[in-house]
Amino acid sequence: MEELKIGDKLYNTKQEGFNDFVRYSFSEVVKLTKTLAVLRNGVKLINRPKISYITESIGYSVNRQKGVHWHLVSIEAIRSAQIENEKIAAHDWFENKEFSLKEKQWIYKQFKKFSEAQ
Repeated sequence: MEELKIGDKLYNTKQEGFNDFVRYSFSEVVKLTKTLAVLRNGVKLINRPKISYITESIGYSVNRQKGVHWHLVSIEAIRSAQIENEKIAAHDWFENKEFSLKEKQWIYKQFKKFSEAQ
């Protein structure tokens, strides 16, 4: 468990309740003080790794918000963020789209074909 260095890339996840999507934030360490690592987005982390059961096994607490942790970026984290962002985009598109009757009929036919193929 190492302290953070300038250039380290980190991420945080946030979720508003169990039914919400997991939302990822990414940033990079741009400044170090004696006890803190400052991220490009202005978040200040306590530069002391600790065991975290939130998203990863090791995390860095946000200064004055001990329960909020940032974690070192991994390929798995990037892929999970991409998958989650695709879900959010699809959800938001359907929430904001007003379908014409013709579009609704086309979607209905597609779902019907899909169900019959199962």
